[in-house]
Order: sequence, then C-alpha cells, then structure tokens
Amino acid sequence: MILSSGPASTLASGWPGVLASLLYAVAALRGDRVDRVAALALPCAWLAHLLALVFDIGGFGSQLEGARLGFAPVLSLTVWIVIGVHAVESRFVPLPAVRSWLAPAGLLVVILAAFFPGDGHHFNSPWAPWHFVLGVGAYGLFGAAVLHAALLDAAERRLRQKSAAAGLAPGMPLLQLERLTFRFVEVGFAVLSGALALGIVTTSQWRWDHKTVLSVLGWAVFAGLLTGRRLRGWRGRKATRWLYVGAVLLLLAYVGSRFVFEVLLGRPQI
Repeated sequence: MILSSGPASTLASGWPGVLASLLYAVAALRGDRVDRVAALALPCAWLAHLLALVFDIGGFGSQLEGARLGFAPVLSLTVWIVIGVHAVESRFVPLPAVRSWLAPAGLLVVILAAFFPGDGHHFNSPWAPWHFVLGVGAYGLFGAAVLHAALLDAAERRLRQKSAAAGLAPGMPLLQLERLTFRFVEVGFAVLSGALALGIVTTSQWRWDHKTVLSVLGWAVFAGLLTGRRLRGWRGRKATRWLYVGAVLLLLAYVGSRFVFEVLLGRPQI
C-alpha cells in the first residue's frame, strides 16, 4: 500500500498493497472454472493485506513519524479483521457465498488506503495505543456481526419466499447463525466498553466532540439491543435493525468524521 502523502510512493512500501489488490480481484471472480483458484486467492490476499497494513499503519517507508492513522487505514484494518474472522469460521462452517462480498470489500479498502494513507500520530499516553487497538477490534467484531446479520436477513427472506435458506448459508441453520451473530455483538460490546473506558482514562481533557458523541450513542444502541434481546427476546429483523444503526453510528464516529476532515475539508483530525 502506498505510504507517502499521495499515490506516488516508493515501490518498496507499495508492493504489498498491489499484491493484495490483485489477489482480492482474483478472489472476487465467480464461476465453476475459477472457483478453486478464487478460494485459494482469498487467504493469500489476506496475508498480503496484513503486510500492507504493517507498512501503512506502522508508517514504514514514510517520512512521517509515528503511527499512521486515518479513515482509510482504520477501515482497511477493520475489513482485514472481518476477513480473518471469516477464515477461522469457514474451517468449521463453509460459507462460500461470503467470499463474493468480502473480496470486493478487501479490494476497495486496500485501494482507499493507498490513496488516503492517513497522517503520522504520536500517542500521548502508554495506554492510548490500547484504546486504539480495542476501538479497531470493536469495529472488526461489529463488522463480523453485521456480515452475519446480513446473511441472517437474507436467509429469512428466502424462507418467507419459500426458498431454501441453505443456498445462502449452507450447513448453518438459522438459529445457529442468529446465535453467532449476537455472540459477536456481545463480545464487540465488551471490547467497545473497554475502549471507551480507556479513552476516558487516557484523555487529558475530555471533550464532547462529534467522535465522542457518536461513539457513546453507538454504545447506547448496542446496550439497548442486548437488553431488549435478553429481557424481551428481540429476534429477526427488529434486532438486526438495531445492530445496523449501532454499527453506522460507530462507523461515523471515527471513519466518517476522519473522512470529512481528510477528504472534504483537506485537513487532519485525530
């Protein structure tokens, strides 16, 4: 992935992103003739993506000091986590249809991070990096939850249309898919709570800015979802709508706000 202030970067730091992009493009191919090659390309793309993230967020090959943060690197890391979760899960339950969603998403975020590599940032507290790690981890867990919720909604639509839901998620019954979806929500909520707690502890001056407000609103939505599911048995589309709203609020909290500052306003904002 390209690590200078724009897309004209050194080949040494850019080749992992180029390789990841090519492999994701192969993984996105569909058809009986290329299915086996495409299936093998996704884990290879994931590994190349990891190396690109090391260059990107680590700032190797860049003249900027410190970790490189921005909407595109964080979005890239989030999608990488989701693909990693899928890779582990597919060992137990095959979900071949998901590859047609994840491969284009991986390709998109790799390209975005190449053109918008972020800005150098120094952490003011030794605990601040853990706040960042937990925050991105929560992004990834909720991203995995959203992916499974989309599969759940699609499967339920197929059932209502009297089609076989197994065509979308073979080998995974709806109840198992639903339990897995909300297990990701539960773990993601715990990680997000830790990220917010560390953010309060490590911030020298607390500010109710757009990022804080949206993060707290997202946390409140997920708390309401888990409470409603436990006390009132929320299921199906009602529960997934809450999940989508909370995920959008979290996405706007960091990625959305950074996109506005970096791309629309043309100035950094950490």
